[in-house]
Amino acid sequence: MSIDDVLIRIVSNNAQHTPHRDIALLRELVARIRPRKPHDVVTATDNIRALCFVLDQHPAWAEGLREYIANVVVTRKLVHLLTDTGITPNQGFWGAAWHRLTEKWLPPLINDDYLKDVFGQLFDRTDDHIWVAAVSDAAWASLFSTLGFRVNKLRPSYATVTQEILGAIQVLSYRVTAIGLESELVRNHPDIERFESPFLRQNDEINAYIAKYSAWLVDRKSEREDGAHVEVLLTQCEDIIVKIRRNAATQGASVSLTRLLLRVTQSIKRLRMLLDLLDSKNSEDAILISVRCLKELVTADNHKSSLTDLVSSNTELLSLQVTERAGRSGEHYVTNNRSEWYEMLRSALGAGFIVGFMATIKILFGKMLLAPFGYALLYSLNYSFGFMLIHVLHFTVATKQPAMTAALIAKSIDEGKEKLYELVELVVRVLRSQFIAIIGNVALAIPTAYAIAWAWYGIYGSHLVSPDKARHLLEDIDPIYSLALPHAAIAGVCLFLSGLISGYYDNKASYSNIPERLRQLKWLQKILGENRLNRITGYIGNNLGALAGNFFFGIMLGTIGQLGSFFGLPIDIRHITFSSANFAFALVGLDHHISWQLALYSLCGIMLIGMVNLGVSFSLALLVALRSRRVSFGRGGALALLILKRFFSGTRDFFFPPKDTEPVLSVAPAATSTDEHSESHDKPH
Repeated sequence: MSIDDVLIRIVSNNAQHTPHRDIALLRELVARIRPRKPHDVVTATDNIRALCFVLDQHPAWAEGLREYIANVVVTRKLVHLLTDTGITPNQGFWGAAWHRLTEKWLPPLINDDYLKDVFGQLFDRTDDHIWVAAVSDAAWASLFSTLGFRVNKLRPSYATVTQEILGAIQVLSYRVTAIGLESELVRNHPDIERFESPFLRQNDEINAYIAKYSAWLVDRKSEREDGAHVEVLLTQCEDIIVKIRRNAATQGASVSLTRLLLRVTQSIKRLRMLLDLLDSKNSEDAILISVRCLKELVTADNHKSSLTDLVSSNTELLSLQVTERAGRSGEHYVTNNRSEWYEMLRSALGAGFIVGFMATIKILFGKMLLAPFGYALLYSLNYSFGFMLIHVLHFTVATKQPAMTAALIAKSIDEGKEKLYELVELVVRVLRSQFIAIIGNVALAIPTAYAIAWAWYGIYGSHLVSPDKARHLLEDIDPIYSLALPHAAIAGVCLFLSGLISGYYDNKASYSNIPERLRQLKWLQKILGENRLNRITGYIGNNLGALAGNFFFGIMLGTIGQLGSFFGLPIDIRHITFSSANFAFALVGLDHHISWQLALYSLCGIMLIGMVNLGVSFSLALLVALRSRRVSFGRGGALALLILKRFFSGTRDFFFPPKDTEPVLSVAPAATSTDEHSESHDKPH
């Protein structure tokens, strides 16, 4: 059916006084405008212009279509479309997620009395918002003008629609007031209670505005106020929202706080749009505002069942704080001068020494006859407590660096997108720090494991690992004929997740006031005493994220292999430091009866495992950090070229620091064991 055929049928139905509630012809008209591909803006624009041309040539068709659309609108309830579509629902995150998931399986019942449901039938494709938003405002405004949707206060439909809009304004105003009284907002901004709250005052002004506007609709001679004073109060509400978001940087955030801020922000934005629509000075302004409203409603309706949209919008502030705190930890992983570089080496050597013992304990656990759960539990505890010990002793595991430094680089990109040369210097320092951390880990993990293996042989007269086990350990690090690299990628994902967990618990410690709540426990005060309790709770407050991240990282490393065995899946983990220790065990277990080619090949496998560990965790962390800041960096090619030039002009700087390295960006020095402040953001491993 062509556009002409649709318009002829609409005019024919009008002439026969057929009920106008049926939207079939309007859906057909939208289908005629809709391009086959949602990104084909040219076709969509041409279709709208063609419709405008046809309506210009046939004024009766334009009048018939306008009457048809007006009747579709005025015979249904408009309020819910304006107050619910595009506004986060007043329910918890998990409830909203379950609701959206069930709607995908079983769509909700359509109520024909609500324009909200009818609107979703008109733009029923989930990608309709792409072309609707891409078509210029001028093209849509031209269509609205051609249809004759101008402010005509004498039409009966004008008063009906205006009353519905006023009702929507009132609902939104009450919603803003209710959210402004939420305890979570008051907790983050106590001034809401101390002074006269704009969240309350705006409702008084809105009610007065609605009363005078309604009276004006009845008697045009009465006085009608504009929304100027309401606008001032809404701006004050937004100022408070900005302050709460800023406070979240120090006080932490939660999903519920993010949801409340999102809901009140959306409500204020919709309030403004509706007030601007009613206060528009002429038809042209009203049409442009209507076009903006149309685009916003179509986009929101298309996303109403999207789980991805729900997660991103409801966790925006929380994810930003999580990655921000990871970024602050990342500052301590970047060395700026030679002394910090040597301190990083010392820290990495200490971690390599401990990993040698952790790898030994894992080998001993593997000799036991246990159920898969038993292996998973023992392996997990070994990893978890080992990594936590490394953190407590201020040592550094190299593979934990990328997840932290990625957030730091994302922050630098966000704060200075054009400063590529400064960003290159930051990348150089990050790579240099990463290099020495890897060298330190491997350089002591191998000799420590080697010494333990020979000591075991000297004490017990048998090797720690049998020849078969030794060959199996070498096969595990084969980069070509085994799944070592995919398993290293899995470990990289675990490293990335542990970074997020660290940031989450750092945020939780601040937001939930965990140290303060621990200090007020009477029984702890009696057991530990006030001074000792203050020291312990202070340490927990500053290091909860790192400890939790290390604990859960150990759980992931210890359970993934056993889960693979349980489900019959070829999944496991490979970590560069543990792989290097296992290489030393295999070397002793085979009495050094391996060729130099195999030894070199195994060392290459270890290095490749490390590169995959680092690459996967860094890429994921950088992606999440950029998305949490809503930053798109389109100059990756230019940055890569500058890094390449920098490598060839100063290769040594990528591995060894110059004698007098001055920081180019504001990057905190690497943490040291004597730095008292370092405990607040100590190295999460």
